[in-house]
Amino acid sequence: MQMPEPTPEHLYLLQLVGEWEIESECEMGPGQPPSKSTGTQSTRAIGSFWTLGEMETAGPDDKPMISLMTLGYDPSRGKIVGSFVASCMTHHWLYEGSLDADRRILTLEAEGPSFTGDGSMAKYHDIIEVIDQDTYLFSSQYQDSDGSWIIFMRGKHSRRK
Repeated sequence: MQMPEPTPEHLYLLQLVGEWEIESECEMGPGQPPSKSTGTQSTRAIGSFWTLGEMETAGPDDKPMISLMTLGYDPSRGKIVGSFVASCMTHHWLYEGSLDADRRILTLEAEGPSFTGDGSMAKYHDIIEVIDQDTYLFSSQYQDSDGSWIIFMRGKHSRRK
Protein backbone atom coordinates (compact mmCIF):
# COMPACT_ATOMS: atom_id res chain seq x y z
CA MET A 1 0.00 0.00 0.00
CA GLN A 2 1.36 3.41 -0.96
CA MET A 3 1.22 6.18 1.63
CA PRO A 4 -1.06 9.05 0.56
CA GLU A 5 0.26 12.55 -0.04
CA PRO A 6 -0.58 15.30 2.46
CA THR A 7 -3.54 17.46 1.43
CA PRO A 8 -3.72 21.28 1.75
CA GLU A 9 -5.58 20.70 5.03
CA HIS A 10 -2.68 18.64 6.40
CA LEU A 11 -0.25 21.37 5.34
CA TYR A 12 -2.39 23.98 7.16
CA LEU A 13 -2.13 21.95 10.37
CA LEU A 14 1.64 21.56 10.01
CA GLN A 15 1.93 25.38 10.31
CA LEU A 16 1.06 24.89 14.00
CA VAL A 17 4.17 22.77 14.66
CA GLY A 18 6.69 24.53 16.90
CA GLU A 19 7.28 26.10 20.29
CA TRP A 20 4.83 28.85 21.25
CA GLU A 21 4.35 31.49 23.95
CA ILE A 22 0.69 32.06 24.83
CA GLU A 23 -1.13 35.11 26.20
CA SER A 24 -4.83 34.51 26.85
CA GLU A 25 -7.89 36.05 28.43
CA CYS A 26 -10.96 34.19 29.65
CA GLU A 27 -14.36 35.61 30.63
CA MET A 28 -15.19 34.40 34.12
CA GLY A 29 -18.87 35.36 34.14
CA PRO A 30 -21.15 38.39 34.32
CA GLY A 31 -19.75 41.19 36.45
CA GLN A 32 -16.36 39.53 36.89
CA PRO A 33 -13.13 40.81 35.37
CA PRO A 34 -11.52 38.62 32.70
CA SER A 35 -8.85 36.19 33.86
CA LYS A 36 -5.53 36.67 32.09
CA SER A 37 -2.86 34.00 31.84
CA THR A 38 0.33 33.10 30.04
CA GLY A 39 1.74 29.76 29.08
CA THR A 40 3.57 27.68 26.55
CA GLN A 41 2.63 25.21 23.87
CA SER A 42 4.78 22.63 22.18
CA THR A 43 3.26 21.17 19.01
CA ARG A 44 4.85 18.36 17.05
CA ALA A 45 3.98 16.56 13.86
CA ILE A 46 3.05 12.91 13.86
CA GLY A 47 4.18 12.11 10.34
CA SER A 48 2.63 14.42 7.74
CA PHE A 49 -0.99 13.87 8.76
CA TRP A 50 -1.40 14.69 12.47
CA THR A 51 -0.31 17.25 15.04
CA LEU A 52 -0.11 16.87 18.80
CA GLY A 53 -0.03 20.05 20.88
CA GLU A 54 0.75 20.09 24.61
CA MET A 55 -0.08 23.32 26.39
CA GLU A 56 0.73 24.40 29.94
CA THR A 57 -0.84 27.49 31.49
CA ALA A 58 -1.71 28.65 34.99
CA GLY A 59 -5.22 27.53 35.91
CA PRO A 60 -7.76 29.56 37.90
CA ASP A 61 -6.13 28.45 41.19
CA ASP A 62 -2.60 29.18 39.85
CA LYS A 63 -1.90 25.45 39.58
CA PRO A 64 -0.53 24.33 36.22
CA MET A 65 -3.19 23.33 33.73
CA ILE A 66 -2.01 20.90 31.08
CA SER A 67 -3.92 20.12 27.90
CA LEU A 68 -3.40 17.97 24.83
CA MET A 69 -4.88 18.64 21.40
CA THR A 70 -4.68 16.30 18.42
CA LEU A 71 -5.61 17.49 14.93
CA GLY A 72 -5.60 15.77 11.56
CA TYR A 73 -7.54 15.74 8.32
CA ASP A 74 -9.76 12.82 7.31
CA PRO A 75 -10.15 12.95 3.50
CA SER A 76 -12.93 10.34 3.56
CA ARG A 77 -15.06 12.67 5.71
CA GLY A 78 -13.75 15.92 4.20
CA LYS A 79 -13.24 17.22 7.74
CA ILE A 80 -10.46 18.16 10.09
CA VAL A 81 -10.84 15.93 13.13
CA GLY A 82 -9.27 15.83 16.54
CA SER A 83 -9.65 15.83 20.27
CA PHE A 84 -8.88 17.90 23.35
CA VAL A 85 -8.36 16.92 26.99
CA ALA A 86 -7.25 19.08 29.92
CA SER A 87 -6.14 18.41 33.47
CA CYS A 88 -8.84 20.74 34.84
CA MET A 89 -11.86 19.00 33.27
CA THR A 90 -13.33 15.54 32.85
CA HIS A 91 -14.91 15.97 29.41
CA HIS A 92 -13.17 14.48 26.35
CA TRP A 93 -13.77 16.98 23.54
CA LEU A 94 -14.12 15.56 20.02
CA TYR A 95 -13.58 17.94 17.13
CA GLU A 96 -14.87 18.09 13.59
CA GLY A 97 -14.04 21.16 11.57
CA SER A 98 -13.20 22.88 8.34
CA LEU A 99 -11.17 25.73 6.89
CA ASP A 100 -12.60 28.94 5.48
CA ALA A 101 -12.27 29.66 1.74
CA ASP A 102 -8.97 31.54 2.26
CA ARG A 103 -7.48 28.64 4.30
CA ARG A 104 -6.57 30.97 7.16
CA ILE A 105 -9.29 30.20 9.71
CA LEU A 106 -10.08 26.75 11.08
CA THR A 107 -13.37 26.34 12.93
CA LEU A 108 -13.53 23.23 15.11
CA GLU A 109 -16.99 22.18 16.26
CA ALA A 110 -17.54 20.25 19.48
CA GLU A 111 -20.17 19.48 22.08
CA GLY A 112 -19.53 19.77 25.79
CA PRO A 113 -20.98 20.61 29.18
CA SER A 114 -23.04 23.79 29.24
CA PHE A 115 -21.98 26.77 31.34
CA THR A 116 -25.39 26.58 33.04
CA GLY A 117 -24.14 23.78 35.29
CA ASP A 118 -27.45 21.91 34.93
CA GLY A 119 -25.87 18.88 33.26
CA SER A 120 -27.02 19.86 29.77
CA MET A 121 -24.74 19.93 26.75
CA ALA A 122 -23.93 22.90 24.50
CA LYS A 123 -22.32 23.50 21.12
CA TYR A 124 -18.82 25.00 21.04
CA HIS A 125 -16.41 26.34 18.45
CA ASP A 126 -12.66 26.51 18.88
CA ILE A 127 -11.23 28.78 16.19
CA ILE A 128 -7.62 28.94 14.99
CA GLU A 129 -6.68 31.89 12.78
CA VAL A 130 -3.19 31.84 11.27
CA ILE A 131 -1.89 35.41 11.02
CA ASP A 132 1.61 34.60 9.76
CA GLN A 133 4.28 31.92 10.25
CA ASP A 134 5.03 33.22 13.75
CA THR A 135 1.55 34.12 15.04
CA TYR A 136 -1.86 32.54 15.35
CA LEU A 137 -4.96 33.41 17.32
CA PHE A 138 -7.10 30.91 19.21
CA SER A 139 -10.59 31.59 20.52
CA SER A 140 -13.41 29.57 22.06
CA GLN A 141 -17.10 30.32 21.92
CA TYR A 142 -20.34 28.61 22.89
CA GLN A 143 -23.81 28.80 21.45
CA ASP A 144 -26.26 30.52 23.79
CA SER A 145 -29.88 29.40 24.16
CA ASP A 146 -30.96 32.16 21.73
CA GLY A 147 -28.64 30.75 19.04
CA SER A 148 -26.01 33.50 19.28
CA TRP A 149 -22.31 32.68 19.70
CA ILE A 150 -20.53 34.06 22.77
CA ILE A 151 -16.73 34.26 22.85
CA PHE A 152 -15.41 33.34 26.30
CA MET A 153 -11.69 32.85 25.63
CA ARG A 154 -9.12 34.53 23.37
CA GLY A 155 -5.44 33.80 23.05
CA LYS A 156 -2.45 34.80 21.00
CA HIS A 157 0.26 32.27 20.17
CA SER A 158 3.67 33.70 19.27
CA ARG A 159 6.44 31.45 18.02
CA ARG A 160 9.40 31.32 20.41
CA LYS A 161 12.52 32.79 18.85
